[in-house]
Amino acid sequence: MEKKIKRRHRASSNRAAKRDHGLFIDVYDEPGHLIRRAQQIAVSMFHSTMRNGVTPIQYCVLRVLQDHPGIDQVTLARLCALDTSTAADLAVRLEERGLVRRMMPMKSKRHRLLQLTPEGAALVKQLVPRAYVLSGRLLRALNKKEQRIFLRLLKKFVHLNNQESRAPLDRRYSHLRNNNSNLRAKRA
Repeated sequence: MEKKIKRRHRASSNRAAKRDHGLFIDVYDEPGHLIRRAQQIAVSMFHSTMRNGVTPIQYCVLRVLQDHPGIDQVTLARLCALDTSTAADLAVRLEERGLVRRMMPMKSKRHRLLQLTPEGAALVKQLVPRAYVLSGRLLRALNKKEQRIFLRLLKKFVHLNNQESRAPLDRRYSHLRNNNSNLRAKRA
């Protein structure tokens, strides 16, 4: 038993020495691991708070469509930081659930325009207050000052590393709004 304790202490001392010389980072202190764990926690809290079978990315899609009715799938992908095939798959799934309507404009057979159905709009109206509750749950372990700092640094990290993503967020398109006169479309 004493040998095990000495061996464990020696191994711990070696890790500490490596850490002091910058050669070792405990896996639990690595930024990538911490971000992955934070994502796991956030998704778990999302599901327990929202409780309606919508995933975090589906919620993002629904909120973007609430703010930008009639956008095409490519623009949706850019505004949600998704690749275009994922955005198209999400649109199909949300259409199957009766939450989104996909339309094909008369002038172009290549684009699909998207908008919330009345059921989708009602669901978003239900979810937004829960999202505020979720935000409070996610940040409640931090005091108000820490919350502001955490969010400021998280936004900075995401903004400065946006182009490293396989599907960078492109907010240049967030000003786009297709009015209903441009939506003369037939159902896809």
